[in-house]
Parts: sequence; structure tokens; C-alpha cells
Amino acid sequence: MINTKVKIVGVEFQNPVMVASGTFGSGEEFSEFVDLNRLGAVVTKGVANVPWPGNPTPRIAEVYGGMLNAIGLQNPGIDVFVNRDIPFLKKYNTRIIVNVCGKSAEDYCEVAERLADQPVDMLEINISCPNVKEGGIAFGQDPKAVEAITKACKRVAKQPVVMKLSPNVTDITVMAKAAEAGGADAVSLINTLTGMKIDVARRTFAIANKTGGLSGPAIHPIAVHMVYQTAQAVRIPIIGMGGIRNAEDALEMILAGATAVSVGTANFSDPAVTMEIVDGIERYLETSGVSDINALIGAVR
Repeated sequence: MINTKVKIVGVEFQNPVMVASGTFGSGEEFSEFVDLNRLGAVVTKGVANVPWPGNPTPRIAEVYGGMLNAIGLQNPGIDVFVNRDIPFLKKYNTRIIVNVCGKSAEDYCEVAERLADQPVDMLEINISCPNVKEGGIAFGQDPKAVEAITKACKRVAKQPVVMKLSPNVTDITVMAKAAEAGGADAVSLINTLTGMKIDVARRTFAIANKTGGLSGPAIHPIAVHMVYQTAQAVRIPIIGMGGIRNAEDALEMILAGATAVSVGTANFSDPAVTMEIVDGIERYLETSGVSDINALIGAVR
């Protein structure tokens, strides 16, 4: 009998495979390709306290080994999410993790408070958002801000809080330790790496925002390294992400120290990829004679 169940601060997931925020909407558009009942969790697109229009177009560009995006966290806001998306997701036997975005500590806390009495399982706090009160630097690039925003969210949240870490820092373990010090229940990493593409024919930026977040296979080795580093630095669970395309990529993350994994950009090229990864992990356990996936978490040291 193979066990694929994992636990993060008391929340049990039927398997470690989740979908990364911003790549799966809130599940409805992928439900004809993916059996949501078989996912460990759906991590929703970012939800803000008010609707966000996002950045001007063009805001996506294909690049070697992945894509750049500068969507700007466009979303309809918490009211629409509560009334439309949560009821849809509750039809399925999967955990719900809500990605929360904001431009100030008050924004984050307002969303966390609104979700306190909602049937969702965890909150993932996107600290790659620009802190407008501090001149636009991302919350996740300043350890003091990481600890402060974590504490603020923990004060009002009723669900476990996962802090989503940015790789655009000198040392990600400093940020992970700051999140842990602030009371985070878990961390997720990595978010996208900042990149740029220039359209040579038009002699201008391929994305109106000039820079965008690089995701896809190109960042996978970086993500595995950062997951490994973080697993050595903190005691809280890790959700690993970054360029996962198949079961082998997912298992790399788990062996490096992740309790669960999130699949992002691969959903765009293969909408059914998460089902293949769930099946592939099960096959690996069977053929390797491993009865419990938890035995693999952080097994490579």
C-alpha cells in the first residue's frame, strides 16, 4: 500500500501536488482538463482587497526555457472570489490555498480577515508585491518587512499562513528565517526571477512593463537549490516550485526538502500535466519500493 498523503501544520493533503498561483486561475478554466479531486490543493490566483486591473499589455513574452510575465496580479478582488470562486472549489475534494496580495500590510490583513470565516485551508501570502509605503521595494526583499508582514497576517488569520518567498534576494535563507521568526506556518518558494526581453525587430521592450517574472524549466535548478538551502535553515515546512514539468522534477524538490510542490508554467503548455505528475510520483514510489512519500522529504542532504 502506497501512501502519498503529506501534512503541513495539521492540514492533510491527499498527495503533494498543487498548482502554482497565477497559472491555474481558481480552477474552473482547467476543470475540463484536470480532475480537481486528484490534486493535493488548488492554489488560487492572487486575491486583493479590491479589484486590481493589472499592468498594460503586452505583458507576456516567450523566452528560452520558459516565459516572462508582468500580469501585475490582475484580479477581481475578494468580494468576487468569496461569492464565485470558493463555492466552485468546494464542489471538489481538494484543499484550497488562497494566494493573498497587497500593497500595504493593511491590504493583506483585510483579505486575511475576510477569509477568516471562509472554508479555505491555508493562506499563501505573496510578498513579492511592492510595498508602496516603502518606495516600491517588494516586501520579500527586506527581512524586517518579511517578519513584520508575517506577524501582521498571523494576528488576524484563522488559517495557517504560508509566506511565498522571492528569489530576487542575496540570500533566500535570510528571508525564510525572517518568515519563521514572524510566525509563518510554512514557506513556499520560489516565486519568479526578474528578467527582460527586448524585441530586436521593433527595438523596444517585449513587455510594456520592461521587466517581467521569469518562470519555466530554466529556473528549476535555481529553485531546487533554494529549496535545499531553505530546508537546512528553517524548521517549518516548504512548498517547492519553479519549473516543474514532470514527476522527476517534483521528486527533486521533495528530496531537496519540500513537503509539497506547486506546478506553474507547465500548465500552460500541457493543461493535464498535474495528473501526469500525480501518476508519475505513484509509479516512482511503487517501482522504488518506497511505501510512504514522507520518507523522501529532505532525504538528500
